[in-house]
Amino acid sequence: MGDIPDILKRIVEVKRRELDELEPKAAEFESRAMDAPSSEDFGAVLRRAGLSVIAEVKKASPSAGNIAGEGFDPAEVARSYEDGGAAAVSVLTDREFFQGAPEYLAEVAGAVSLPVLRKDFIISATQIFEARALGADSFLLIAAILERAELEDFLGLGRSLGMEALVESHDEDELEKAISAGADIIGVNARDLRTFEVDLATVERLARLIPKDAAKVAESGIKTPEDALRLAGAGYDAILVGETLSRLSPLERGAWIGKVKTGG
Repeated sequence: MGDIPDILKRIVEVKRRELDELEPKAAEFESRAMDAPSSEDFGAVLRRAGLSVIAEVKKASPSAGNIAGEGFDPAEVARSYEDGGAAAVSVLTDREFFQGAPEYLAEVAGAVSLPVLRKDFIISATQIFEARALGADSFLLIAAILERAELEDFLGLGRSLGMEALVESHDEDELEKAISAGADIIGVNARDLRTFEVDLATVERLARLIPKDAAKVAESGIKTPEDALRLAGAGYDAILVGETLSRLSPLERGAWIGKVKTGG
């Protein structure tokens, strides 16, 4: 896959163009975010006993194409996750590459009582204000696309709004950046977002480097309850699962999450 263009770089370039349209609404989002009700403590939810499942509302991806099929209803999917025993819901809001939408965030937040994570490629404070305004309790920060100073600023902004961000890394350098920036919820992504290759061994290896007091989240490439339990054994508090659950029926989702929660 060495000749494939850097997908992450392309995504960020598109995101910067989208921000040109978003920035005029910055003041509106900031005002709405400041007036929003108190958010849930995302980190506390993940630290509960047992392995927590963050179930993702995901319509498509660059690597897999359309996952959810016809009749995709974000709120209905999220309710099936809550009924199935998920601890939290992640909502993909990127339009260009994942066929998501910020509107999905508001729909999901209004449909479930679980804490909601905005998953996107955040490179601006306006996106964080927008996330809170639309009902998010947390948001994703990707170490690969942000400088340490930006991570620190965005973490601080989130905390001022009552949101603790999930900071994602996929190698040692990115993990060190997340730790030094003061991240309290640290994710390790098995998928290299530059190439989209997946390796769960990376997630296991980096687990040992995460501070003990941080909430630890394993992301991507988790296909079976056995995969989930393998990562629990590596020390993770939670897993974030999107594609696998998106392809299942509501009943199958509940059975899958139930196996994870009961240890198989």
